[in-house]
Amino acid sequence: MRRHEIIKRFAGLVAVVMLAAGVTAVSALGVASKAGNSPRGGALHVTKVCVYPDFDGQPGSFCTIKSSNLSAIGAGSKVFYAEADDPSAAFYDTDLYVYAGPGNSAFGHVKLSNTTGAGVLTLSGGTGRFRGFRARVDVTYDAAADLWHWDGSYRITSHRH
Repeated sequence: MRRHEIIKRFAGLVAVVMLAAGVTAVSALGVASKAGNSPRGGALHVTKVCVYPDFDGQPGSFCTIKSSNLSAIGAGSKVFYAEADDPSAAFYDTDLYVYAGPGNSAFGHVKLSNTTGAGVLTLSGGTGRFRGFRARVDVTYDAAADLWHWDGSYRITSHRH
């Protein structure tokens, strides 16, 4: 499938999720941390699982958040991937979005080594609670626990109308 078609499919998927969520108003930036960080920024620690058939390496596959120190990215949130993973390639390099409930999605990008599972994920804006949200995390894979870890930081910037 050509890259243009994949991007169109991803954009369509995002539109469907936003429509289904009934985005009618922007939520207040109620992104509060469980770990005592400032609600405007701080450390971000997330674990997720990627199991078949939810994640099969194809566009639209998703992983599920198991834990997070940030209430906006709660357990059960989904991470959807735009492009297929080619295990023969050196890296998995794709856009993604985190769906954290109706009207609350964060948009980002990840680049992971297909050999080690290590890489970098960035989140930049979104809808609802994720408006003005920015994050940069290091991604690692713990094979013994079959868990992916995101460890880094986040910040929230205000948008003036």
